[in-house]
Amino acid sequence: MGDKHRVRFEPVGIEIEVDEERTVLRQASEQGLMLMHGCKEGQCAACKSFVLDGDDIELDRYSTFALPDYEREEGFTLLCRAHVYEDVTIELLNFDEEMIRSGLPIVNAVAEVVSITHVTHDLRHLVLKLIEPAEMTFFPGQYVDIKVPGTGITRSFSMAATSGKELEFVIKVYPDGVFSSFLDQKLRVADRLELTGPFGVFTLRDAPDRDLVFVGGGAGLAPILALLRSMAERGVQRRAVFYYGARTAKDLCFVAEIEALRDKLTDFRFVPALSEPADGEDWDGEVGFITDVLARHEADLSGAHAYLCGPPPMVEAAMPLLASLGTPEKHIYYDKFTTTGGED
Repeated sequence: MGDKHRVRFEPVGIEIEVDEERTVLRQASEQGLMLMHGCKEGQCAACKSFVLDGDDIELDRYSTFALPDYEREEGFTLLCRAHVYEDVTIELLNFDEEMIRSGLPIVNAVAEVVSITHVTHDLRHLVLKLIEPAEMTFFPGQYVDIKVPGTGITRSFSMAATSGKELEFVIKVYPDGVFSSFLDQKLRVADRLELTGPFGVFTLRDAPDRDLVFVGGGAGLAPILALLRSMAERGVQRRAVFYYGARTAKDLCFVAEIEALRDKLTDFRFVPALSEPADGEDWDGEVGFITDVLARHEADLSGAHAYLCGPPPMVEAAMPLLASLGTPEKHIYYDKFTTTGGED
């Protein structure tokens, strides 16, 4: 390990020690602070912050779309890529103070494969049972990093489960995906995987007077399913609607479980939509991109909290649409999948 330096976060007044070999975001997570972030790979800008004091900061490789050169020169940084080599003060630009202080320290765990189910042609339902430790504490909607055995590579996957003895994932398979290829070709029941977590801030905020709008696509189903399951288990009484986009009817999964939530939640609607329904497909539901369907169904979302999870184009299209419908930007929460080596 390297030398440690003090990092102070403003305007919340929180200080931590950060090892030079750890990124600021990773070290904060290890100490139970839930700072806003998304991809952890310097691509999405969710963790973008401003350096108020100190300049000896180096960044791991990142996308200039997330942090343009002119912004870096002005003092902006990406916490998921930043290594500090002196004491620094950082201004958080996107934060929820209550969420920051409610974090859980991350743990390293070993889990055993319980089942691998093909739920569509390119989505897999992976269920793991924790072995060591036997249980993990996490908030519904969070994710873990899973190590690809025999490599130093990890991939991040959101959990669909609500409790910490068994972990569930909905994973998209890519032709050249490092983890998904391993999942489809080599991983078997009773095999063991190493994982680290929990991470992420895609968790349900406590606002009983606010309606909920969920928008998902593909494997983005997983954390939204976790939130809906948690709401049903806890008896949360908030009006909620889930817009889910797929290409064809064969790309839909967990439909029966989601529709059954109508009986468990006070006021819940599920609106699946197909962007490319197959010829002759028996489908009488919504057709079109999920953002277009959302626009047709909603006129005023000024009193709503919105949760988005799915491919970047979907999230990027949904955010300005929700804003135009009145949803405050601070109440739009999202997980935007990024790709590394052809895989989420």
